[in-house]
Amino acid sequence: MSHHHTDPATSGVPAPTVVRHCDVAVIGGSAAGLAAALQLGRQRRSVIVVDSGEPRNAPAAHMHSFLGRDGTDPAELLAAGRVDVRRYGGEVLSGRAVRVARGGELFVVELAEGTSVVARRIVVATGLVDELPEVEGLADHWGRAVIHCPFCHGYEVRDQRLVQLVTHPMGLHVAPLLRQLTAHLTVLIADGVEVDESEVHTLTSAGVDVRVATTARRVLADADSRLTAVELADGSRVDVDAMLVVPRLHPRAEPFAELGLRPTTHPTGMGEVIEVDAMGATAIDGVYAVGSITDPSQQVLPAAAHGSRVGGAVAMSLAAEDVRTAARPSGSVADWDHRYSGDPVWSGNPNGSLVAEVTDLPVGRALDVGAGEGGDAIWLAEQGWEVTASDISSRALDRIRVEAERRDLTVTCELANANAWEPFAQGSAQGGFDLVSAAYASIPRTPDLRGVHNVLDAVAPGGSLVILSHDLEAMRDPQHGHRPFDPDAYLHIDDFVTAIKAAAGWTIEVDDKRPRPPGSASAAHHADDRVLRARRAS
Repeated sequence: MSHHHTDPATSGVPAPTVVRHCDVAVIGGSAAGLAAALQLGRQRRSVIVVDSGEPRNAPAAHMHSFLGRDGTDPAELLAAGRVDVRRYGGEVLSGRAVRVARGGELFVVELAEGTSVVARRIVVATGLVDELPEVEGLADHWGRAVIHCPFCHGYEVRDQRLVQLVTHPMGLHVAPLLRQLTAHLTVLIADGVEVDESEVHTLTSAGVDVRVATTARRVLADADSRLTAVELADGSRVDVDAMLVVPRLHPRAEPFAELGLRPTTHPTGMGEVIEVDAMGATAIDGVYAVGSITDPSQQVLPAAAHGSRVGGAVAMSLAAEDVRTAARPSGSVADWDHRYSGDPVWSGNPNGSLVAEVTDLPVGRALDVGAGEGGDAIWLAEQGWEVTASDISSRALDRIRVEAERRDLTVTCELANANAWEPFAQGSAQGGFDLVSAAYASIPRTPDLRGVHNVLDAVAPGGSLVILSHDLEAMRDPQHGHRPFDPDAYLHIDDFVTAIKAAAGWTIEVDDKRPRPPGSASAAHHADDRVLRARRAS
């Protein structure tokens, strides 16, 4: 809940490596990873999900057998899952984990984009990579006319001319399912694949066209990209509308090699997986794994359920550890304390948009929410305000105290969380604050928007509220480069606008987007501010 004032990338200064801290880093943002993150967020654990944007089911237009969401676009489910995670303050960062190592009792996740994430626990949710047979043209139709799972997409190819390519011994076990889906089934068993002759006999006796030691060479399609035939090595062709391939599977486990996390061969021989116990724990203490990387048979629904179960197990392990040490550590506090552990982060100047909105207000009692290093709080005190600076970082508040003493100013510093009640309730008990300001404050979201209501309740009758925010449209623009923060995990200025409009006795005086004033805390950052000023009725 401290200020974000500057962006070195826009000032010509090389951006330093950003180090984030959290309770749990979830590597992989598909259904299993997001479900784990949601479970943890609801246990008030800070979570950062690192997602490279490569879900295994990306080529598929729809997912199936997911109760209540059958036929949903997989991307739609993931978008909804991200919203759920962010409602509890969990962040979803776009990035690729390239190395995960131990750093003392913690883990350090290094991202290709230059960010590092330090966490107490790791959840591996990177999934599997499908290794398709080397058949010309096959990959072009993967996830559409070429499928891998009778349960996921078999119904959609029912009654069509269906060809199954069997490239390893376990591939044949789904053929009976395919026979139920269509009467037009041809099974091609590749040359060199050893299968049980009794299985072949059973299928052929049931009317299935099974061809042994037959290798597919290429897949043919018409001008509209509809499959027409499979050409075999001998030049003959088999008419086809859809195909099923059971691929070999490889876990995305390379970033975890330094931890000693090694894939093992799956009992089916279909590929490799990460072994876990019943609660998702791997052989590496503190490292868990969820989803298809642990079980290739998982569809989206079981993967999400697995993630939810393991997320609960991770929460239990953290809670047990904290009870033993009689502590209630916060990953968010650790995150901000780390940022304020070195050189000054901000310029020390007040934010120009705050100065513009407050200069003509009568002085009184002021509360600066997420005060950071105190540029605004110090300036307000210089103007004669009786100032309380609040922040979740004790290190930030220490810097305010030092600077206030240097300038012979009085600033009351309160270690506080805007999603809790202090010092907001104290202020209300004393009649409230004549000014409550929050400049670029990073207040994690909660479903009930408690932080919004706490801030509004702290304003005295007749008092003013000033909220400054970054222009989120610009922050989401990929042209601005990688950002190691997820703005949608935090309260937006529009959350305050909506709450004020719904409340009695408030007047919005300013709701504007404007260029950030030069010469302020963010002088080098030529960006737009969102500015909200509202007054509470006397």
